[in-house]
Amino acid sequence: MEDEKPATSRTKPDWIRVKAPVSREYQATRDVIHKLKLNTVCEEAACPNIGECWSQKHATVMIMGDTCTRACAFCNIKTGVPGMLNPHEPENLAQAVGELGLKHVVITSVDRDDLPDGGGEHFAQCITAMRKRAPSTTIEVLTPDFLRKEHGILHVVAARPDVYNHNIETVPRLYKTIRPGARYFNSLHLLKTVKEHDPSIFTKSGIMVGLGETKEEVLQVMDDLRAAEVDFMTIGQYLQPTPKHAPVDRFVTPDEFRFYEQQARAKGFLMVSSSPLTRSSYHAESDFNRLREARQSQMLKAKEA
Repeated sequence: MEDEKPATSRTKPDWIRVKAPVSREYQATRDVIHKLKLNTVCEEAACPNIGECWSQKHATVMIMGDTCTRACAFCNIKTGVPGMLNPHEPENLAQAVGELGLKHVVITSVDRDDLPDGGGEHFAQCITAMRKRAPSTTIEVLTPDFLRKEHGILHVVAARPDVYNHNIETVPRLYKTIRPGARYFNSLHLLKTVKEHDPSIFTKSGIMVGLGETKEEVLQVMDDLRAAEVDFMTIGQYLQPTPKHAPVDRFVTPDEFRFYEQQARAKGFLMVSSSPLTRSSYHAESDFNRLREARQSQMLKAKEA
């Protein structure tokens, strides 16, 4: 079979086209989320997988408002001065988890550089409220970088989420234009800090491709993440949300995504998700189960060695 030819940034290839959300299950999930006045990254970031995920009662809830203090060139979430934190948000979130019957929940947030701890304590309060309301639900967090606010990280770690995700987003050469408010090595330090304080927590990180990076740079990011003891890596296609955002340099072919998956597995990640439609929380519940199985298998092999 011939390799797929790369598509130009002007034409969206067939392999990233998705169906519009129309199912009753999708509508039911939407109704619960809107009734409790919760924000989701699914809507705010115009995720292409919203129809599939919401039809399966899986949503990534975005806490601490819908306004970010950063202005990343890839992100569709609005930028500005955020409002006050909602003290009822942890309970509202726990109620939503209960009503939707979620077995696995993903909590993310906008960047809150205006807060002394970057919002770390609020993350912890949300985790605690959900543990109380739904003790069997596993919890995944996708946090900001807590730049120069390491105590924010420690608040979240102390609450013991099952998975701690923080996305590296792109290769270091592109940070100045794509992620100007962040620092590549700070993000690596965050991920390493989580493991140093609680090795039992799974760590996860991801990048977007199609922004102008090279294969060699992607492979170096893999090495850097493994040096930080990251367990799970995600790799997905960058899609330009609006004309004012960073343009797509190219649409990466499925063959190249398979190459990245093979390389990442060879470098020792417990789990890899690499495909055009991969996003941080896409298939999060099933991926968490596979991640847990992979660790158990690894531990069994170590005992037998």
